[in-house]
Amino acid sequence: MSGVYWGLTALALLGVDLHSESVSSSILEWIFSCFDEASGGFAGNTGHDPHILYTLSALQILALYGKLGDIQREKVISFVASLQQADGSFAGDKWGEIDTRFSYCALSCLSLLGALEGGHVDKEAAVRFIVRCKNFDGGFGAVPGAESHAGQIFCCIGALSIAGALEEVDADLLGWWLSERQCDSGGLNGRPEKQADVCYSWWILSSLSILGRTEWIDVQKLADFILQCQDKDDGGISDRPGNMPDIFHTFFGICGLLLLRHFDEHPLDAGITMVDVDPTYALPRRIVEQLGLYAQSFPPAGK
Repeated sequence: MSGVYWGLTALALLGVDLHSESVSSSILEWIFSCFDEASGGFAGNTGHDPHILYTLSALQILALYGKLGDIQREKVISFVASLQQADGSFAGDKWGEIDTRFSYCALSCLSLLGALEGGHVDKEAAVRFIVRCKNFDGGFGAVPGAESHAGQIFCCIGALSIAGALEEVDADLLGWWLSERQCDSGGLNGRPEKQADVCYSWWILSSLSILGRTEWIDVQKLADFILQCQDKDDGGISDRPGNMPDIFHTFFGICGLLLLRHFDEHPLDAGITMVDVDPTYALPRRIVEQLGLYAQSFPPAGK
């Protein structure tokens, strides 16, 4: 499910009209085949167990197609709400794994469904759990006491953005930690002493964008790194130069270049109009605006 979301959203950001694609009806039919009537959640594939990760991916795809109204809304809301724990955290599924990724997924799902308010979940408790995952360096981990990691930081910042609780973030301290992830190559890593990876062009840039601190890194060096990771033959983007491209890194590489405003000065071929990406919802900004989705952010802080 998530792979389909990455691919379709990448196409949408490249200006492709998804409704005109011949496979659209087949994709939508497959998505609904992954819906679990008993729980109200979506699975990663037909016949698999439902999970909050794939439920969000399914809702994001349906948002791309303008088909959110076709789901069993109350069942999906109930599925998400059933995963909240007494401490405000969210499990990913019935097996009980706790992770701040799932906090983001839950709040994003409910926002897409217009159900963030109304008492379906305890939003304040969800925020308190995320705050408990904050570390001395300004970052966030998967659970309280876990090390700061850029992927988890996006999930926590994104969730706090949706919940309107960014005042819980030390933006300068976290902005410093995120900026320190830029390597000599220009790419970004997810934590200290790790190699740069294109996917962090999204996890970190989206967080810096929400915090208004995108200019705290060398944007040109990062754009150059992403472009070096593109395969000149098949067009896909890999995790780092010379490696095999895949849809995951291609999607996040495109998102990174969009957040860097790269295409403003380097437009693509005639006929291709890039679409802005929303840093909180990881969807085309125009869809976020059409749905009236709320996301808090800070104004640019400058260098």
